[in-house]
Amino acid sequence: METFNHKLNVYIDSWMGPRDQRVRGMLLLDNYPPTFALTVMYLLIVWMGPKYMKHRQPYSCRAVMVFYNLGLTLLSFYMFYELISTAWHGGYNFYCQNTHSAEEADIKIINVLWWYYFSKLIEFMDTFFFILRKNNHQITFLHLYHHASMLNIWWFVMNWIPCGHSYFGASLNSFIHVVMYSYYGLSAIPAIRPYLWWKKYITQLQLIQFFLTVTQTTLAVIWPCGFPIGWLYFQISYMFTLIILFMNFYIQTYKKKSGSQRKHPQNSSLLSTNGHANGTPSTDFTAPKKLRVD
Repeated sequence: METFNHKLNVYIDSWMGPRDQRVRGMLLLDNYPPTFALTVMYLLIVWMGPKYMKHRQPYSCRAVMVFYNLGLTLLSFYMFYELISTAWHGGYNFYCQNTHSAEEADIKIINVLWWYYFSKLIEFMDTFFFILRKNNHQITFLHLYHHASMLNIWWFVMNWIPCGHSYFGASLNSFIHVVMYSYYGLSAIPAIRPYLWWKKYITQLQLIQFFLTVTQTTLAVIWPCGFPIGWLYFQISYMFTLIILFMNFYIQTYKKKSGSQRKHPQNSSLLSTNGHANGTPSTDFTAPKKLRVD
């Protein structure tokens, strides 16, 4: 196994260039196979899980979901606060920030971004809750694409550009996750659910996040500072894939539903489902009432 990891590392390094040595020894970062294997295991569970649950009652998971979502809310707030405060006090340039120009701030950013990378592994639980609650309609291409790709992308980010300009997108995403996971943690509590009104705006915030990230990344292309330009082009491209997918989700979920509700007011009570969420009640209201999924 060590020989395989060594050969793979040599191949990746020959293709990507020298790694940032400041992340050596950090959990899961030295070799790529563990991250790839965890992604494959995730996709296998997605494939096999619904088959296993097909003839079984859905699990409630209510208490676990409250703990999980609120735990991720706290972690996301920690990452958002630390990234923003460190970049501010460390003198990071908003337009472009290289990875080797603010030594003390860079080390702090690297440590926080490792948690951001690791949080993408934790977030696989979003999908596992769908499976256990038999909300399989929520396991969309958007959902799987976002979850599976982020963990792998951030392994490469952490090995080559673990600080500098990389902080901005992670900061915005952490803020969005504060809003999102707090909503889904609270929505797992039936008594609170009727008072939650901002679900629709979560997707709007996600789209705003992508546009802001594209804008800020483009600034680094226009006014370069030594940050690898290939990574900037990759981030812009990846953000556009998310914009297209989330925009399609938003139109399908809210715009078309609004038109349908005007034609069929009796259906207006149905809840929409965010493509990235985990804590909402099932939208399958045709199921027998004994099959509680909340």
